[in-house]
Amino acid sequence: MKNHQLALAILSITALSMLVGCSSGYQYGAPDEVIVDTLGVDPYSYEVDLADCEAYAVQVSVGQRTAEGVVEGGVVGGVLGAVLGNSDSAKRGAGAGAVVGGVKGNKSARHEQDRIVKRCLKGRGYRVLN
Repeated sequence: MKNHQLALAILSITALSMLVGCSSGYQYGAPDEVIVDTLGVDPYSYEVDLADCEAYAVQVSVGQRTAEGVVEGGVVGGVLGAVLGNSDSAKRGAGAGAVVGGVKGNKSARHEQDRIVKRCLKGRGYRVLN
């Protein structure tokens, strides 16, 4: 049983380290490619506007949101584990909750960045298709 707990702890720590490490240097690169109707659009002007809009999106800190999700998920998972079991299940619940919370926070921040870029481009008169 001890080996199982140690393996779970190592797996949780590794996953969290990768998740936070990958998001800490993250700028903008939304999961969806922005598709714009290019009819009558000057490509140079579009690239300048896109860069401006991406600069706004960078203000959403993916690393911070990921870390907040890790903490929140760990607390909730630990409390649930303690309520439903013992200290071992609290530890497992905290680890699982931290991973799930981190992924959720990361995904939420990236989605918000994507929405910011699309709204910004729409505000500048582009027809965003997706």
